[in-house]
Amino acid sequence: MSHLFSEGRLGELTLTNRIIIAPMCQYSATNGAPSDWHSVHLGTLAQSGAGLLIVEATSVTPEGRISPGDLGIWNDELGDALQKEVEKIRHWSPIKLGIQLGHAGRKASVSAPWQGGKSLSDSEGGWETIAPSALAFGQDRTPKAMTAQDIIHIRQAFVDGARRAQKAGFDLIELHAAHGYLLHQFLSPLANQRTDEYGGSLENRLRLVLEIFDDVKNAVSLPVGVRISATDWAEGGWDIEGSIQLAKALESRGCAYIHVSTGGLTPAQKIPVSPNYQVPFAQQIQHQVSIPTIAVGLITEPEQAEAIIATGQAEFIALARGILFNPRWPWHAAAKLGSKIAVAPQYQRSEPHHLRGLFSV
Repeated sequence: MSHLFSEGRLGELTLTNRIIIAPMCQYSATNGAPSDWHSVHLGTLAQSGAGLLIVEATSVTPEGRISPGDLGIWNDELGDALQKEVEKIRHWSPIKLGIQLGHAGRKASVSAPWQGGKSLSDSEGGWETIAPSALAFGQDRTPKAMTAQDIIHIRQAFVDGARRAQKAGFDLIELHAAHGYLLHQFLSPLANQRTDEYGGSLENRLRLVLEIFDDVKNAVSLPVGVRISATDWAEGGWDIEGSIQLAKALESRGCAYIHVSTGGLTPAQKIPVSPNYQVPFAQQIQHQVSIPTIAVGLITEPEQAEAIIATGQAEFIALARGILFNPRWPWHAAAKLGSKIAVAPQYQRSEPHHLRGLFSV
């Protein structure tokens, strides 16, 4: 049997295979609410055959959105709107559903990528951003350094968002502490130059991520995982040693998994992009903790994904751009690896003649 198509567990959640669809921002929400685009986009991915679909970064506050088109979950109306999307998917697909909760910090208030991804002024529909320290990301606007009261507010916002996510019917919650957004900013000495209990030492820089994890874990009964950037790819930045310490601390608190990405914190990063370029970081963390890691980053071929799982480099793999390009990637992977995959009855007659037996009933 293929390792990629074996069952796996994230906390108490059992997945039918080891393929996860990573969160991918669509920049197509209206005042935080999902649009018809999300129904089409998520509906397509829900028929992919992957074990888990994680909905894009969803902001816990209005100012935490990356762009004006980001999803939000900062009030009950937005939670109800997401619940309708969950119900649509549930009606037609058995796929498990997660949601990534986040806050963009100093990387907020920018336009969509196809509009240039540039920092927006107030007159362009932008807003004041917040961060651990008043340090801008590149040429973006300078954020306001967060006060102690701001930190209390953000902690509560994550709790409230998590409760709404559970009420909406999601199976899992992922906290976004990667890609240079707010929680990653607290972790990295390149963005965090605070002199209080949230800055300076590694212990202090870990504090907010661990507090928010504890807050959320205590507020819901769902598995809670964390996505991290294992390195800033920049001198003096966040690194794999800190990531291992964070992973161990999260494991001791009941974290369901660590989703291992890299980069995004500084424009000075130098990333040696190539197939599997992030997998060694997942492997290093996987060898230090007993909870699962999820590997991601230029994993494009079924044999490549199979090897990652089979050799213990990670327990799961995640796809992002690759599954946008090919939404039936898991079907084709099952065919290449000699496995079976369940598909909707409406699609069963599409099984190719030379692959009879691919689709399980």
